[in-house]
Amino acid sequence: MKGLSVFFYDSESVTQEFRDFGLVEFNDIDEPIKHMDNEPPLKQMNRFFHILLLTFIIASCSNLKTDNSSVMKAKGLEIENDSFKKVIDMKKPIAVFLTFQESNAEQAMNFYVELFPNSKIVEIQRYEKGGPAKEGTIMKASFELNGQPFICSDSYVIHEWTFTPAVSVFVECESNGELEKLFSKLSENGKVMMPLDNYGFSQKFGFVEDKFGVSWQLNLR
Repeated sequence: MKGLSVFFYDSESVTQEFRDFGLVEFNDIDEPIKHMDNEPPLKQMNRFFHILLLTFIIASCSNLKTDNSSVMKAKGLEIENDSFKKVIDMKKPIAVFLTFQESNAEQAMNFYVELFPNSKIVEIQRYEKGGPAKEGTIMKASFELNGQPFICSDSYVIHEWTFTPAVSVFVECESNGELEKLFSKLSENGKVMMPLDNYGFSQKFGFVEDKFGVSWQLNLR
């Protein structure tokens, strides 16, 4: 039975496992193991089977602890992944914000949506009666031009600044027909700053300011 001392070589680890799982109430189980050689064979055999049974119980509980730990880690990763998805879903795109000072934001928005394909009005918030601005004018409206997000608003405060050609909307046109149509519509009652032509950097390009003061660069791809 001396081989038993090799089987329980790390007696301190076994003792600690017994204590962790609450399977023993005494302080030290090393002593019975160390003195088994002095006991009768039958008593040694009974003690051996008792210890062996406890060992299997500890092994099972250790596996359970590992499994539970793996489950908790998996749940943690799932929660983190869900949080990351929420962050992605909540992320808002960058949009062009147009501030109009002549109460014509809705007129401009309708004009653009009708002109460009794949465009739509998404949401409109209006000033109500008794508010700081004229009732029914646009507090904030969101719309899309060919899938790109835009926002517009009627400012009831008249600022010293207004639209400038330094900031413009650049449009890539798929065909010459599309380019000429947009150039014609956008320049009507507006201003042509660069007529349609080949300027070296593009086979055909035009730069206009529309009747609302918004500038557009039109390029033939």
